Amino acid sequence: MKFTILIICTLSCVIFSLFIGTVDLSFIDVLKALLGRGTDTNNIIIRELRLPRSLTGAVIGAGLGASGAALQGYTRNPLAAPGILGFTACAALGAVIALYFGFYKWIPLAALSGTAIGAFLILKISGNRKSASTLILAGVGVSALATALTGLTMNFSPNPWALSEMVYWLMGSLSDSQFVDLLICAPLTIIGIIMLTLIGPDLKTLSLGEETAVSLGVSLGRLRAILIIGTALCVGSGVAIAGAIGFIGLFIPHIIRLIFGSDPIKLIPLSAISGAGFLVFADIISRYLTGPGTQLYLGILTSLIGVPFFLYLAIKETKV
Repeated sequence: MKFTILIICTLSCVIFSLFIGTVDLSFIDVLKALLGRGTDTNNIIIRELRLPRSLTGAVIGAGLGASGAALQGYTRNPLAAPGILGFTACAALGAVIALYFGFYKWIPLAALSGTAIGAFLILKISGNRKSASTLILAGVGVSALATALTGLTMNFSPNPWALSEMVYWLMGSLSDSQFVDLLICAPLTIIGIIMLTLIGPDLKTLSLGEETAVSLGVSLGRLRAILIIGTALCVGSGVAIAGAIGFIGLFIPHIIRLIFGSDPIKLIPLSAISGAGFLVFADIISRYLTGPGTQLYLGILTSLIGVPFFLYLAIKETKV
């Protein structure tokens, strides 16, 4: 019953998002446009603007939710989030460099390249060490380096207009999403979610302790490699399309854990479904609150929602 409600809520958010925008459309108008039988204007609004935006948001949210659940399962820490491995910062660095040189069409590729370099560095730095803390330290170090280089790039921005483009992109938004973005993001994210879902049984065994997991046949090196690559695909592809959107991978898995339990085998796919619905819902709020000439960026909104939850978790952990 809970699973059915979760699916219905996610699908409802995607469908409802098709009705949100500066142009009011009725249910019949939306339905005709989806079938390609509406007016030219309505067809463009639904099929080229709102539908790709909603689907892209769902895909990105799914990737962030799944990666957050996997990382929390691996580190056995509810405060872990996708950004802890530095992939968001690395993708942002790649995109900012592309903006610096004016290569706007290459922003997704640059962001994905930044993520790939970050994943390579983390794999190299963490080496064959089995401890989760080593992976976290490597991720924090790479993230700090990427953030510093991003700031350096922005510091030497050739003109104020380029700097503003970098800042706005880092705030995160789905406003310019097109089907070509979905074609870039969806395959990579789906592969990443599948990889993370497949390591669910190993993460469940790991909850018994690293030594116990090894004695039961879990290869920690293989597990860590799949975790890094799967997370890089989910986070990197999302950031490459929509910019930096934080905190979804932090609180979505935690909420799902409270409702469905902490079994990683179920937690990862359920967090993906919930993340998809939540990001689309957040985008609906963003569009609804956006006035003429003023855009509420999606990354800002998710941070405003996520920061209080993060502080709640931090305070809760200190009392344990």
